[in-house]
Amino acid sequence: MLRGLAIFFVLMNHINLRLLIAKIPYSRGVPEELVNSLVWNGQHGVQIFFAISGFLITSVSLRRWGTLSRVSLRGFYLMRFARIAPLLFLLLAVLSILHLAQSKDFVVSAETGGIRRALFAALTFHINILEARSGYLPGNWDILWSLSVEEMFYLFFPVVCRLFGRGKFLLLLLASFVAVGPLARTVLAHGNEIWREYSYLGGMDAIALGCLTALVVTRFEVTREALRTLALLGSLLLIFILCFSTQAAKFGLERIGLDMTLLAIGACLLIATTAQTNWRAPRVLSPLLQLGQRSYEVYLTHMFIVFALFRIFLSPGNQCSPSRCSSLLSSLSLPSSGNGWPAIILRLSTILSARGGLRRKRSQPSGRLL
Repeated sequence: MLRGLAIFFVLMNHINLRLLIAKIPYSRGVPEELVNSLVWNGQHGVQIFFAISGFLITSVSLRRWGTLSRVSLRGFYLMRFARIAPLLFLLLAVLSILHLAQSKDFVVSAETGGIRRALFAALTFHINILEARSGYLPGNWDILWSLSVEEMFYLFFPVVCRLFGRGKFLLLLLASFVAVGPLARTVLAHGNEIWREYSYLGGMDAIALGCLTALVVTRFEVTREALRTLALLGSLLLIFILCFSTQAAKFGLERIGLDMTLLAIGACLLIATTAQTNWRAPRVLSPLLQLGQRSYEVYLTHMFIVFALFRIFLSPGNQCSPSRCSSLLSSLSLPSSGNGWPAIILRLSTILSARGGLRRKRSQPSGRLL
């Protein structure tokens, strides 16, 4: 469910950015805190993704190899390649064709290095560095910054596990990543707003917290009373950061980079509770579960749908009237409504990735490891 919530916030953020670029005053008259909670949590959504990723990768590795010191480099890299590469390669091929065709919203400008530079960055895990140095890439390329952070984690995780999986050094290393995370989003960003959000270390605190959560959950049994307390604390942290970001900013949490760390801690507390209680979400939340199950496919393909829908929405004779703008925010609802923008994008993105022969069962290793 957390993955579904995370991808929902990413979708809402990208829809919001398109609306702002088109100068559509859809949020006029809506309380600022509500608007922030609905459409400005994209970066928070990615941070939740990172925490889940750290937990899943560590948990799967422990189940598959018994201990982290026995992780197979070849097996791990093949597992990750099988999950990530098919859809990523298809995406890059389509984006290259659209760039060469000079299709609007898909052209990589010379100022940012051009198509060859973008392809090289995508395939060598440093789209985030390219953007920090040269500026934002088109939307479909820009989303790959988080994949660069994830892939760097995948690259070093099995090596570190083989070297330090038996001792306490691994725990100290993970704890150091947690401590450095806030610094990476502030001091180490050196005033670069893109690097503040897209840096490797700026996302590694959430990933490290996810790894630590998996190690704790597999080694210790927690009483039900303690789990209830953890679940409550985790929920409160998520609600505070996601729904009261303005207040968090007033407390200075964003300025010192702690807001993202607290968010990751809250997510990990809920992950730990779910893992030890085998909690299942109620049926009413099944749309979020479906969104989470297809999160990778939706994440890589949703910008195609966003651009297409906005071309239709802003086409001549289909302009946004004041009444239409005022009702637009209500359509930006959770996918459980069945007819909001996120629900439409979910359906179309799922169809798009499936039609490309890249259903989830084909883009991940057999055995449903993740």
